[in-house]
Amino acid sequence: EEALQARRETLGDRHPDTLTSISDMGVLLKGMGKLQEARPLYEEALQGYRETLGDRHPWTLISINNMGVLLKNMGKLEEAGPLCEEALRAGRETLGDRNPDTLVWIGNMGLLLKEMGKLEEARPLYEEDLQASRETLGGRHPNTLISICNMGDLLKEMGQLEEARPLLEEAVQVGKETLGDRHPHTLFFTQHLDLLLKAMGE
Repeated sequence: EEALQARRETLGDRHPDTLTSISDMGVLLKGMGKLQEARPLYEEALQGYRETLGDRHPWTLISINNMGVLLKNMGKLEEAGPLCEEALRAGRETLGDRNPDTLVWIGNMGLLLKEMGKLEEARPLYEEDLQASRETLGGRHPNTLISICNMGDLLKEMGQLEEARPLLEEAVQVGKETLGDRHPHTLFFTQHLDLLLKAMGE
């Protein structure tokens, strides 16, 4: 709050450093679960980035994606869709399909489609995200493990339990080896594996 106020007063509302503080404040509020309070800050940051840096600047694309994810978390899936699509499309065109940010946006678009119940549409995005993450980040990178778990969870939702199992087991095993038993990611992977095993009657 102090940094944001000082930057507004000394640099102005549209300076890139001020926009960073606005965005950071929004992310903090979102992390605290205060989504409604975060929304106007996300909107202000996005509008500012569009006006000062343009629609295709990497910081603008990150802000577009952040806005889409916030709306998704608020349950506003139809509003989130165009933003997630814009970030992904522009990311592919300006950064490339294998850029780490683009991979995040591919995954986010897949997650959004899954939450909308469009599992068949989501699957190729999940598969692309997983393959690209393995190739560019390696099989033991935390982001790759998240992609592995997400793919397993999607297959579970599609009723393909036997296909899902080795993926979720891989996420848990590698998560324990690289992050530790008590890391939030490892616990997340374990929870999803538990749910799968229960669905399989084990």
